Amino acid sequence: MLPKTDWAQLIPHTGSMCLLDAVLAWDARTIHAISADHVRSDHPLRSPQGLHAVHLAEYGAQAMAVHGALLARDKGVETARPGMLVSLRDVQLYEEYVDRLEGQLDVHAECLYADDGGAQYAFRVEHRGRLLASGRAAVIHPESRHPES
Repeated sequence: MLPKTDWAQLIPHTGSMCLLDAVLAWDARTIHAISADHVRSDHPLRSPQGLHAVHLAEYGAQAMAVHGALLARDKGVETARPGMLVSLRDVQLYEEYVDRLEGQLDVHAECLYADDGGAQYAFRVEHRGRLLASGRAAVIHPESRHPES
């Protein structure tokens, strides 16, 4: 298990927007992370009605970011290239609000394709073995812009 202190500095999400608590397992293609912050009354994505399941896509996207950062670190790169979420596809939600679910969420992501320009992942979020959300997400790595001379 990798606690948040091991990888949090590798991703751009900070403070309460760093939604994952730990990485239970990961390899070259997949990552399994956990989070229990969905029940927080001060959750940054929570509305007066609660934390809508649509926000589970952000949990999947953060698992993607952590996965990419861990892969980069394994290759000796200290800072992974920043990514921009550009697409969500085939998102399925199986619960309307998730803040009432006690215990942890299991966040899984699988890299379907990656190159220097970006990556596509499939993600799913579960609670006690029950699927809450699934889908695919694409991220691009915008080219660094250099000032004109």
